Amino acid sequence: MKKLLSFAIGILLLCGALFGCNKLLNPKANDGGNKTLTIYNWGDYIDPQLITKFEHETGYHVDYETFDSNEAMLTKIRQGGTHYDIAVPSEYTIQRMKKEHLLEPIDHRKLPNLKYIDPQFLNLSFDRHNRYSIPYFWGTLGIVYNDQKVSRKDVLHWRQLWSPKLKNNIMMIDSARDAMAVALITQHHSVNTTNAKELREAADKLDQLTPNIKAVIADEMKMYMEQNEAAVGITYSGEASEMIDANSHLHYIVPSEGSNIWFDNMVIPKTAKNKKAAYAFLNFMLDPKNAAQNAEYIGYATPNKAAKKYLPKSVTSNQAFYPPKQTMKHLQVYHDLPLKDIGTYNDLFLEFKMFKK
Repeated sequence: MKKLLSFAIGILLLCGALFGCNKLLNPKANDGGNKTLTIYNWGDYIDPQLITKFEHETGYHVDYETFDSNEAMLTKIRQGGTHYDIAVPSEYTIQRMKKEHLLEPIDHRKLPNLKYIDPQFLNLSFDRHNRYSIPYFWGTLGIVYNDQKVSRKDVLHWRQLWSPKLKNNIMMIDSARDAMAVALITQHHSVNTTNAKELREAADKLDQLTPNIKAVIADEMKMYMEQNEAAVGITYSGEASEMIDANSHLHYIVPSEGSNIWFDNMVIPKTAKNKKAAYAFLNFMLDPKNAAQNAEYIGYATPNKAAKKYLPKSVTSNQAFYPPKQTMKHLQVYHDLPLKDIGTYNDLFLEFKMFKK
């Protein structure tokens, strides 16, 4: 019995020694892996130098994964088995994630840099009191045009896109909500309507645009517009910013009668494994200098009021990307619609694309 006891103690001592060695050889195992921050973001949607800076300042290692649509991101998080500490959904997707209890409430006391956000971007309808989300970037849907092919006065308003002058010269973003929004706004309807008659009228209006549509595409639009392949593109402000940087003949307009204004926000999913690192990252990105550096790299508008003083005046005074109040009051935010209505939007958009063929 004594021998058996000595043998058992020996085994325990050996296990302890091996565990100690493992801790020395594998620092992550030492703290349960909590030195890693996992971010799930849109592709090319952060200055890589900021990730390096964050790692250097905090000692955290960043794992960075990307998605190409809100729906893809939502599906992956909804399926479970993920461990993202930070995700960056758009406003209507945040509404959906809240309904499905996929988000962790945010403790504002841990975010002293939240004070730098412009109040006009806080407490918005999709997340009152910012209980679950922190502003990251915002932007608009608008018209980018090539001054070698069309004059500014001919594309100031959505309704002008139906002009025969633009036959086979418009590139449309491949998005049901955005395409339908153009037709709905032209007909003075809400971009969130679920009224069957209004949606049918908008779809018919959109079908009438098909002679002017050169292509319905996504990311490729940047390349084609930069290469002067079309007179007009219907796209997002940040995409337009990149096009304009590459081709001085391109310009961006937000029609004064209205458009979509969107907000991308940082959230902490319920499945996050390292909330301490998540708060460190949120606070880091809210720092005005970091927010300005990111905005300059990405080309989208920052909601960080204090960051704007670090950006070139030519950027912050550009009304195409920071619209005046008169235009802002006509901009509409997409709401999270019931699935059957989302299906209707998708069906009508598909009809438009088939009509084009």
